[in-house]
Amino acid sequence: MSISTSKTKAEALAHVLALIAGTQKHFPNGSLTFGNITYTTASLVALLQGVSDAMTALNVAELAAKHALAASQGVQAQVNPVIQIYERFLQATFANTVPTLADFDLAPHKVPAPRTVEQKAATAAKARATRVARGTTSKKQKLTVTGNVTGITITPVTAPTPAQPSAQPAPAASSVPNPGTATK
Repeated sequence: MSISTSKTKAEALAHVLALIAGTQKHFPNGSLTFGNITYTTASLVALLQGVSDAMTALNVAELAAKHALAASQGVQAQVNPVIQIYERFLQATFANTVPTLADFDLAPHKVPAPRTVEQKAATAAKARATRVARGTTSKKQKLTVTGNVTGITITPVTAPTPAQPSAQPAPAASSVPNPGTATK
């Protein structure tokens, strides 16, 4: 397994450290030849330790960069509104003084170029076409739009009340005629 095929930086560092430990355990004294180069155990361990140190330094630097970025973003979140307000103040204060605004690295507000009659007519036509396409109307026209509703019965909804025990006796069956039976 090579360093570049490891899935994470932590796995790659663990792999290099395992190579160092295994080399020191199984080849405590001796020399190894790879290609045309002969390495002693100490020189091979030193070479591998250099890779380990570089990976560790990279991890520390990346972590420091993350913390620095987070700190920078926090400060910018607090300061950016103040900067925007200050720039507006400077624009209003030195609106006609271009060299002074340049000292603050600001440019004066651009005055829009006067529009031609054709441009104004095209804008008005586009606005009318958009109103027609969307079906939008004015406030007075909306007031004239009403709907007709017929055949609706409104039934009030009330909360059911709990049943009260009745103190009156039930009526006798003989005194109330049954509407479903015919009497002769």
